[in-house]
Amino acid sequence: MAIASLLAATPAGYAQATGSPSLPTLGDAAREDLSPVFERKLGEEIMRDIRRDKDFLDDDAVLEYMNNFGNALVAAYPGARGETNADFYFFAVRDPLLNAFALPGGFIGAHSGLLIAAQSESELASVMSHEIGHVTQRHIARMLGKQKQDALIPLAAMLLAALASKASTDAAMGVFMGGQGLAIQRQLDFSRDAEREADRVGFQIMGKGGYDTTGMVEFFQRLQSASRNYSDLMPAYLRSHPLTSERISDIQSRIRETPYKQRVDSIEFHLVRARVRVLQDESTQGLRDTYAAFESQLNQLSRQQKAGAQYGLSFLELKRGDPAKAQAWLDKARATLKPPEKGVLSAAHKDSNGAAMFASLGIEIKLAPSQSAEMKLQGLKDAELAHLQFPLSRGIARQYADAMIVNGKLDDAAKFLRDQAQLYREEPKLHDLLARTYAAQGKITLQHIALAESYALGGSMLAALDQLNIARKSKDASFYDMSLIDAREREWQAKRREELEEAKKN
Repeated sequence: MAIASLLAATPAGYAQATGSPSLPTLGDAAREDLSPVFERKLGEEIMRDIRRDKDFLDDDAVLEYMNNFGNALVAAYPGARGETNADFYFFAVRDPLLNAFALPGGFIGAHSGLLIAAQSESELASVMSHEIGHVTQRHIARMLGKQKQDALIPLAAMLLAALASKASTDAAMGVFMGGQGLAIQRQLDFSRDAEREADRVGFQIMGKGGYDTTGMVEFFQRLQSASRNYSDLMPAYLRSHPLTSERISDIQSRIRETPYKQRVDSIEFHLVRARVRVLQDESTQGLRDTYAAFESQLNQLSRQQKAGAQYGLSFLELKRGDPAKAQAWLDKARATLKPPEKGVLSAAHKDSNGAAMFASLGIEIKLAPSQSAEMKLQGLKDAELAHLQFPLSRGIARQYADAMIVNGKLDDAAKFLRDQAQLYREEPKLHDLLARTYAAQGKITLQHIALAESYALGGSMLAALDQLNIARKSKDASFYDMSLIDAREREWQAKRREELEEAKKN
């Protein structure tokens, strides 16, 4: 909750938007206080800490869905990137509260509880569009502009609260409340305007994306109810945050003026919700409760919901270490979605049949540690085919590399990963897989160089430099390796000096 309310100036229920054809353009005052470059850098710094947190849902299937879904909304609405031409990144965190949040520079997160609670993609679109609206309108820059006379004191408090919130909501509130009364009041006053502005922008984004706006009010009301349920745990300034009847009425009036659009949910929406439900609580009791929820969902008349439950049970059994049961449930999910033998495929089957997510889970199951060598080899064949079928899927590409490593195809894996690292230079996971491959080959120098690259991409310069020192001392270091180590060391040391200088200025 703290990340949303303190960094994005938005409350526990981010929902829905209201529309207006003319949107305000921010003046130079906001840009003077927080430049677009610094705004992005601030967001990246926060994201580095979030990515290292255990509650960051670092799940390829979830991340791909979130970014495909979110960036499709951005692409549907000219101007959604705002005056800074923001590069958006969407992700999820493990938290049962119904919430979403925008960070500086275009990073937008959703709580797992919100993804599970959303009953349709239109409801999810209403939340994501609202958060995009916050980024488009640069609300954080504007907030800091209003607090200029406070010497930007709240910025440090917000950063601390954002990090503390992932461990304890109460701790986050304590950090933020300390000595910041005036700044808090100003932020709260500003957030009321920010919410209405994000509503207007979000409504337009959602409409342009072709989503059903009538579902917005229902979700808004559900979020308002959830906010009341959580109110006893919140300080007063959050209880008064503007989840108001006025905003709901405003949305209802705008919906009446908008042509009705029916939107069929993609099967990926139901599969991702099931996957997130499993990931939200992987404790023994948590998985038991999730199993019961899926069993109840199996009785739904909707084929999509039933298939989602079966997919979820498959993923759950994989988490429990039973790949045979996992495969059985996955086969049932595929059979549930199999189109009728007669007639033509529906638009939903043509455009979105969950094939990539089904293929990915099937590969996960076949590569499980307890599987036989024969089954793992089949996993490699499936991964190769899936990579050819879905060449843009980063998750499947890494699964293909993993399958090669598991099956001892180390030279092939190293070549593939080096090629991938050249194409996708900002992807630390590729270097992690390279390090694993080199370790299996006994190439110690290359292993630590790859780890250094991964740490550097993750923003951990000291750890990256330490890995270079280990690589330099390795007995198998070649002349070429030493040249690369020296070049990287000079580059990263210079970057670290720049970071230290900037830290002193701030």
